[in-house]
Amino acid sequence: MKKKIISAVAGLALLFTVQVGSVFADSKLDQAIGDVIGTKYKSGGTTTSGFDCSGFTTYIFKQFDIELPRTSKSQHSIGQKVAKDELQAGDLVFFNTSGKGISHVGIYVGEGKFAHASTKKGITLSSMSDSYYEKRYVGAKRVLNTELYEDIAIEPDESSDHDDVEVE
Repeated sequence: MKKKIISAVAGLALLFTVQVGSVFADSKLDQAIGDVIGTKYKSGGTTTSGFDCSGFTTYIFKQFDIELPRTSKSQHSIGQKVAKDELQAGDLVFFNTSGKGISHVGIYVGEGKFAHASTKKGITLSSMSDSYYEKRYVGAKRVLNTELYEDIAIEPDESSDHDDVEVE
């Protein structure tokens, strides 16, 4: 029985790792977010010792010299509105979790998932289609221009990788 439980846990851990790996590839944005996955939640937190939702988004974007306002509500006031079916990695996604308007923000990472600060899980990935978030979704804003998007949110082009070229 103990071996079955260990096997099940190991299998789930492997499945989770593969799922995260499919979302987190090799873009600079993926790496920055991946570095803080699992960091604990801290109300008002803006550092790797603990984040709240807007502290997390501010921290990530600051690594790319992009200054965001401090609160989720004020972050919602910047950028260009984006339709849900046009989301791309790096877009800010907003939710009404308090019943009083914009109260939560995350970063869309692709494949229907977003990274955010959960009060229970800390920095984590969640599905946009999770019923909790789907019901509370308010909208999205694009804060990256095309050049920044291509620089930080797209995986490096594998065809430009010449590490394996042999020189004679």
